[in-house]
Amino acid sequence: MQIEDYFDFLAEDDIRVKGTRIGIEHILYEYIHRAQTPEQITERFHTVTLEQVHATILYYLHNKEAVSAYVADWLAWSHRMRQEQERNPSPFIKKLRRLHAEKLAAEKANAGSVEVN
Repeated sequence: MQIEDYFDFLAEDDIRVKGTRIGIEHILYEYIHRAQTPEQITERFHTVTLEQVHATILYYLHNKEAVSAYVADWLAWSHRMRQEQERNPSPFIKKLRRLHAEKLAAEKANAGSVEVN
């Protein structure tokens, strides 16, 4: 078995653990940026096995430059998407924010009306 057999190469920017919807970037982010152990990663992603996590790490180690660029591109894309969502929130997010603001205002009003003995 080749290490690549553990993955589905769906596109240049979409490599997933075979048989799952988990992209290698998620596993590698936990491993590289959050210093999680392979065992901790399998606890976080229940659809991957310890063997698959080790294979992902090994794939990264064997292709460090290309996979590091892959993860960096994913992180940059994620950051851009978060910024876009902040600039243009969905109607649902707008409603949640409005309800949260109303709740905070009601709590503040109630706190102001409490009598001190």
